[in-house]
Amino acid sequence: MKLQGNIVDIENQRIFKGEITIKDGKIFSIEEKPNDVNHYILPGFVDAHIHIESSMLVPSEFARIAVTHGTVATVSDPHEIANVLGVEGVEFMINNGKDTPFKFNFGAPSCVPATNFESAGAVIDSEGIKTLMANPDIKYLAEMMNYPGVLFDDEEVLKKIAWAKHNNKPIDGHAPGLRGDDVTKYIQAGISTDHECFTFEEGLEKLQKGMKVLIREGSAAKNFEALIDLLPEHFENMMFCSDDKHPDDLLLHHINNLCARAVTKGMDVFKVLQAACINPVKHYNLDVGLLKVGDFADCIVVEDLKDFKTLQTYINGRLVFDQGVSKIHSVPFEILNNFHTNKKDLLDFRFESTAKEIRVIEALEGQLVTNELIEESMLQDGNLVSNVEKDILKMTVVNRYQNQKPAIAFIKNFGLKEGAIASSVGHDSHNIIAVGVSDEAICKAVNLLIENTGGICAVSDTMEKVVALPVAGIMSDQDAKTIGKQYAELDKMAKQLGSTLHAPYMTLSFMALLVIPSLKLSDKGLFDGNTFQFTNIEV
Repeated sequence: MKLQGNIVDIENQRIFKGEITIKDGKIFSIEEKPNDVNHYILPGFVDAHIHIESSMLVPSEFARIAVTHGTVATVSDPHEIANVLGVEGVEFMINNGKDTPFKFNFGAPSCVPATNFESAGAVIDSEGIKTLMANPDIKYLAEMMNYPGVLFDDEEVLKKIAWAKHNNKPIDGHAPGLRGDDVTKYIQAGISTDHECFTFEEGLEKLQKGMKVLIREGSAAKNFEALIDLLPEHFENMMFCSDDKHPDDLLLHHINNLCARAVTKGMDVFKVLQAACINPVKHYNLDVGLLKVGDFADCIVVEDLKDFKTLQTYINGRLVFDQGVSKIHSVPFEILNNFHTNKKDLLDFRFESTAKEIRVIEALEGQLVTNELIEESMLQDGNLVSNVEKDILKMTVVNRYQNQKPAIAFIKNFGLKEGAIASSVGHDSHNIIAVGVSDEAICKAVNLLIENTGGICAVSDTMEKVVALPVAGIMSDQDAKTIGKQYAELDKMAKQLGSTLHAPYMTLSFMALLVIPSLKLSDKGLFDGNTFQFTNIEV
């Protein structure tokens, strides 16, 4: 097979008219040769850090859409399903991914559970990491979110890091806002990347100290604008990633969009493509071709080097996307889950109090970090309730693995004027999380998810809408177009109920993520991510 066009040699920073010959899935030759073809041939895009589960698609369905945007590979942390199902969940992701030609590169989840301050469905200890690290399908130790464990020399954390080093596999970081001597110690422990930088200065310090910095642009956390100006000088040590991307967003674009945005800002196209195509392959030692003789033929044909509209995608020389049609097909798979809690009563969401002031989580648009606010409480018959006028809404996290009393907190900036929204995608333990204008609405939303053994939903006085997620309570058994449409309709309803957030469900899912400051809620209570301990709602 032969491909002709403008060949983009990223590392030598040149473009030339030529012809690529592909034999047995690999590039047999690359010749400079005049031709009349105007499109461009370049290595495929790689998402350098993503949780496939957050697309609400199983890997085989994710692959079908990713190739339409020129993505040929991902560096995938299966830590969401691992928190639900443990090693069995990781194996499900690997095996389902293998049913497609797409190049999923899974890591060993380092933090299952993410902390001891929440209830997860499984545990992967250092012995589990030892076993996973010996598996050739596991390419790296996934994000070490427990940075306090690194800083305070926690024995289990250091053992996990040691097993990665023993197997010569990279170690991913996760240290939002970590600076100074703390980040120096974190890096010296062997941690090589961070996708959590949210300011230019933080990214610069980590780069200067030897870390690879990933520019993340997901459905909720968006750090592209804050970090992109680091790229011209540090392009050899930067990559692009999604981290978490909802299905409706994935249908629109992927890493190609970040390339287009960077080029629009005047960035050198070769430096942009180095971050998008080359650096992840080299850092993680991936079996992904870089458009060189002898490499796997993992390449894409794009219309231009401005919008990066993908015309064709090849993986191992196989045409997997052509002129608008994905050639990856759906595959059958077994549905696994771990959901064991009974429906809740209205009184379960009552919070007895006499406090005049309460601690409130302030959700921030486009960020996973939150602020802590002190606000005036609103009481009805001794029960702390939502104050819709001031947008201080009651939220809950409900343990989905066993029957426990729901944990309660209050949150600002969701903007709901009626009803409630809820999700069993609640990072990292994936308990049920809900926000609403009343205890009745919250209870209704929570029970709707319990009935469906997982999903996301919105309820009002007159309407309820649910997207079922039967695979581990976090993924659909449907294809991307089906789930994308359902999700878009649900997102629309949440906004009709008053939510002012760009991605209310993605934001909601991170309000239980304790390892990111400052105030979050687990199924065990309100948690201060700065001091790493529980705190009181009442002031």
